[in-house]
Amino acid sequence: MGNKDCLFCKIINKEIKSSIVYEDKDILAFKDIHPQAPVHILIIPKQHIEKISDLDEQKKDIVSNLILIANNLARDNKIDKQGYRLVFNCGPDAGQLVFHIHLHLLGGRKMAWPPG
Repeated sequence: MGNKDCLFCKIINKEIKSSIVYEDKDILAFKDIHPQAPVHILIIPKQHIEKISDLDEQKKDIVSNLILIANNLARDNKIDKQGYRLVFNCGPDAGQLVFHIHLHLLGGRKMAWPPG
């Protein structure tokens, strides 16, 4: 499972150290090394899928699982009452830097709109 050149696959395989906050058989969540908010967690599937537009009918449950885990992590980090932001970037123009699907959970401060 994974891509040998993918940064997130290396984190999944424990080849690169990270601050893991959640893990199960399908999903891993860890603190972003360049946080954009007091709480900034990346939630990723262990299955290597490059971008959100690569999802198909067989993989559609991945997104709902990522969101449910994000909701739980928001509660765990006590940002669920004030609010938080969930972000998927898809492709370079959207700011995707690592080509492995990842959901950003951001919170702990007031967010601006539009985001960028």
